[in-house]
Amino acid sequence: MTPDALRNFLLWCAVINYGILLVWFLVFALAREWIQGLHGRWFRLSGEQFDTLHYAGMSVYKIGILLFNLVPYVALWIVG
Repeated sequence: MTPDALRNFLLWCAVINYGILLVWFLVFALAREWIQGLHGRWFRLSGEQFDTLHYAGMSVYKIGILLFNLVPYVALWIVG
């Protein structure tokens, strides 16, 4: 795989992952009660625990995007 192809791949991975993160945030922000009701059938979580888990999950996912997609993309862009 050429460096240009790898850069394009990493860029598109970052775009797709940020799209997933945006959808997650929008669904969480707009349909929080429905999601909590759905998860409440399986797990016993208070509202605060539910919010904390989703906020932490979004944070970890965003850090993963930065570490595994954007940092290698910038490194290849600098080198190339």
